[in-house]
Order: sequence, then C-alpha cells, then structure tokens
Amino acid sequence: MSGLASYASDPARSRGRRHAEQSGARGPRDAFQRDRDRIVHSIAFRRLRHKTQMFVAPDGDHFRVRLTHSLEVAQIGRTIARALRLNEDLTEALCLAHDLGHPPFGHAGEDALKAAAAATGGFDHNAHTLRILTRLESVYPYWDGLNLSWEMLEGLAKHNGPVANPPWALAEVDADYPLELDRWPSLEAQVAAIADDIAYDNHDIDDGLRAGILPLDRLLVQPLVSHGWAEVCARLADVAEARRLRELIRDQIGAMVNDVIAESRRRIVEAGINSADAVREAGRPLIGFSAPMAAEERAFKRFMYDELYHSPPQLEVAAAAARVVSGLFAAYRDDPARLPQAWRASMPADAESAGRHIADFIAGMTDRYAIARYEELIGPACLPEGF
Repeated sequence: MSGLASYASDPARSRGRRHAEQSGARGPRDAFQRDRDRIVHSIAFRRLRHKTQMFVAPDGDHFRVRLTHSLEVAQIGRTIARALRLNEDLTEALCLAHDLGHPPFGHAGEDALKAAAAATGGFDHNAHTLRILTRLESVYPYWDGLNLSWEMLEGLAKHNGPVANPPWALAEVDADYPLELDRWPSLEAQVAAIADDIAYDNHDIDDGLRAGILPLDRLLVQPLVSHGWAEVCARLADVAEARRLRELIRDQIGAMVNDVIAESRRRIVEAGINSADAVREAGRPLIGFSAPMAAEERAFKRFMYDELYHSPPQLEVAAAAARVVSGLFAAYRDDPARLPQAWRASMPADAESAGRHIADFIAGMTDRYAIARYEELIGPACLPEGF
C-alpha cells in the first residue's frame, strides 16, 4: 500500500502466519487484505447477523445487530486510519473481527456463560475470538483456524492494551504462536478499539431512542451531547426533532473522530514514533481522545449504563437471556447426547475439555438458535415481548 506512514503496519514486513502458505495463488492481495477477506467469508462473521448488539433478538428490523455494528466500526476505523496514513486493510479486518467471539445475547450471555463454565476456566469473548480464528473456524485442508497474519492475531489479542493475565483461551493461542502480550499493539489495533467506542457510544443513542427506553430530556443535557445539540438546533431550527437527532449523531461521530485524529497525531509526534516497532515499545497508548473529550466520553458511558444498559426493561431481558444460556450449558453438560452429532463425535473425554467444548458450542449460537434449542430441550424461554 502506497503512502503509508513509517509507523504503520506494512504487509510487506508482516511477521507471517503460523502455517506457511503459497503466496499469490488466489489473486493479487497482500497479507492484510487476505486477512480481511478470510474474516468476511467466515461462518463466524455470518452468524453476527443474528447476534445481539444491544437488544436481544429484536423484533424491529431497524435495530442494530453485531454484524451491522461491526460494519459501522470498520467504516469509522478506516476513516481514522486513512487520516493517520495507517494500513486501512488491517484496520478494517480488525474492526470486522473484533466481536466474533461474542456468545448469544451480548454481555448478558457472556456473563452467564462465564459463570456456567467457571469450573473449566470461564469464558471471555475477546479470548474466544482468538480461539475461533485459530482453532474452531476450520475450513482449510491442513490446519485448524484461518491462519491469519501475526499482526492480525496480535491486534485482536490486545487491542485494548497489554494483557498481563490472559484467560485460558488466549494463553493457549499465545503458547502456540507468541503474540508479545506484554507490549502495546499496532496503531491499527488501537484505532479499531477506539472506533468501537465511537460506534457504540453514538449508535446506541439511536437504538435507545428508537426503542423508547432512553430518556431524551436527560440525554440532551449530557456534556458530550449538549454542545452539539445546541449547535444543531441553531442550524436546523425549522427541522423536526427526529431529524435533528439524526444530525446530532452524525455530528457527534465526526467530532469524536476529528478529536482522535488530532490527539493521536500529537501523541505520535511527541513520542517520536517512527516505526511500527516503536509503537509497541512506546509503553502507552498513542491513539486516543484528548483529555477533555475523554472525560466527557467517560461521563457519557456512565449515563448510558444507568439509563439504557441497566434500565429495567434491559435487565429483565438480560435475566431471561442468562437463564437460557445457563440452562443450555447445564442440559448439555448433564447429557452430552443432546449435542448435535458432529459436536458429540468430537466431545473430549476429560471433564475440563468437555466443559470448554460445550461452551464453544453455545458461544457459536445466534440468539434465535439458542432460544429454539432451549425451548426444545427445557421449555419456554419467556423473553419479554419485543426484545
């Protein structure tokens, strides 16, 4: 890719893949373009269309799911990467893959699966993403996983920063193919992480308002929102409120993206970064919000947890979703014959591996598949209507 900054990830200098491959056999793509395409063509990526983003198995077609969220993250990530002259293909691949490890029902499902699998090491969605991509998603003739580049796996493993105490699934991947978990990741991985924050901060506003759960009067006085809302109202005084709100979200995404670009440039120059290796040795994040924006964003997250994510309707759904996940885990643990034939045939003999095998199966379920299996094996799922 031409025009890359000296500190960008260069596919020509990739550390390679766990398993050697013949290069150029399937078209003129570089290493990171192949990574992106392998994600897009994976079964795990297709399943995201029926996995919870915020609302469980939503009835409304206009609510976001994990797939549409991942596409939105990728759009924001590419914009930031282009402005900073980073590798857009690696950034996009990381954004598209970042949520592959989520089980059904979002964070409620993850909490339930972590508790159910506690005796076998628990469950972590980020570590499970690596497990999917290196072991479970097996479509090639001579190895398990998608055989992604080192930079891709490194970025997914530690896009939020160094990992001091990796969960068992990540520790297994790292033992087989060391990812330098104690160092900071590439700038592309850091961009993917903050693009995720920008996407869900703003798009959850849209979904929360659409669902009638988010209190508009309290939203519009939040520091992150209030300045932009005043400007939108002044500029579009003759426009209906619903359209102003859409404009507010667009403006707010733009403001956050511009803030990240300016602050990240400042940090890179201040730290004297001139190579991808220097990024990993910097000892601190180089992509991020300015201090004022970071403070407003943290306050906004607290507001969203109080008013939306932990609202009574959402907690009611989360409790029902947790019952489904924990019930399925217990049902398959107590009687593995209930698993589909392919999963029964590959069931490990020892208890710890068997528990992880069951967790793998449940984590791969979509919301609707989990509900259907629960009702088949146990009884009515009793999820609140509409979610």
